[in-house]
Amino acid sequence: MNLTRSELYNRVCGAPLSRLAPEFGLTGTALAAICRHHQIPYPGSGYWTRKSLGIAVELPALPDGPDAIIEITPVTPKPREKSAPATDTGTRLKAKPVAKTRRLEHHPLLIGAEEHLRKSRTAKDGEFLRPYKRILPDVISSEAALSRALSIANHLYLALDRLGYRVQIAPAGEDHHRIHIKEQEVERKDRKYGRYHSGSIWGPDRPTIVYIGTVPIGLAVTEMTERVTMRYLNGEYYREDSKLVRSMKAWQLTHSWTTEQDMPSGRFRIIAYSPKRGVDWALSWQDAESEPLTGVIPKVAETLRASSDKLQALMTAEDEAEAKRKKERQEEWERYERREDERKIAQSIKESQQQLAEIIESWGKAMVVERFFNDVGDRLAEAADEQRQLLEARVKLARQMMGSIDPLEFIKNWRAPSDRYRSKYDRLPRPPASGRLDEQ
Repeated sequence: MNLTRSELYNRVCGAPLSRLAPEFGLTGTALAAICRHHQIPYPGSGYWTRKSLGIAVELPALPDGPDAIIEITPVTPKPREKSAPATDTGTRLKAKPVAKTRRLEHHPLLIGAEEHLRKSRTAKDGEFLRPYKRILPDVISSEAALSRALSIANHLYLALDRLGYRVQIAPAGEDHHRIHIKEQEVERKDRKYGRYHSGSIWGPDRPTIVYIGTVPIGLAVTEMTERVTMRYLNGEYYREDSKLVRSMKAWQLTHSWTTEQDMPSGRFRIIAYSPKRGVDWALSWQDAESEPLTGVIPKVAETLRASSDKLQALMTAEDEAEAKRKKERQEEWERYERREDERKIAQSIKESQQQLAEIIESWGKAMVVERFFNDVGDRLAEAADEQRQLLEARVKLARQMMGSIDPLEFIKNWRAPSDRYRSKYDRLPRPPASGRLDEQ
């Protein structure tokens, strides 16, 4: 088969090498060698994984070079050697069946998750892992049970993936929230997790979501806790049923005491819930003596599929209720704004009236001063010349000290109601109907 360099580039960018190579009669390794020889880049496995999850990825660019013809020769398989005929009494030798090992399939979301989950803050016996990384699949487990936790999550994600439902960590831009996950196997009124019975359990910053069509459903896998008796011994707490405590003599336990604590049980629970705020919907499945959790995963996937219509109806109802609540909040805010507007209008009128009354009172005092100076002027006209010159200078100085008594200067400093506050609703503030300044 002959292909140009650009044609081969387009072919390897359209499908993984492992799928494309048989069309050329080659192995994936041989086809990769041909691409490297002719400087043709091809997407790696990470590209196809991201593309299957709907994540935007870019193809590697084809370097500049001549568009030469590339001859691809299929590899001729070697003929199998025929087995030697049986030489004994006519009985045919039966070949032993060779067990074909099948590679364990991993969901893309869990690739590398174990390493990040084990990079944890210090967790004592009886505590769950607290990894530093905040964006991880929603898997809560102690260190001892982590492998089983990831196995359960893997079975669950793959079961949903085979039904065509994608599982992913919620994107940052979407308003999905993770509900409070209850870790107790048997729900109790009190909680005694952690050293001081108030320990918090790590949870990812974003929920893990499966989309059933367009309906998002939150998924969490958590190890459950059980109430056990703990014995305080030599500065540490040990399970009462542990080998260490059971091996001790009675006199060695003289100065020890017991308490109860919620400890990881090694048994798990799957929780499915609505990540939409305001929608109270959740289902859970957990390990039982009759059937381990992995045995009910097909039932979990089918239940989620069957529940999608009900959940969609609940989410639609919540959207309508939220729209109604939003409208009510807006109307209440509008009423508050109008009340505040009326209050500020009334306040501006009151303050303007008060200032005007003060101006009129000041003007009355100014008129008394004016009459005083007029009377002084009349008397100066009858005074002797020497005395009049001295008094005129003093009267002039006195007038300067009293300031202006022009009524226009007084009214210019007055602030009308519209100068103090302008209504948002185009209301013009006006005084009371009677026009009296003392009314409010």
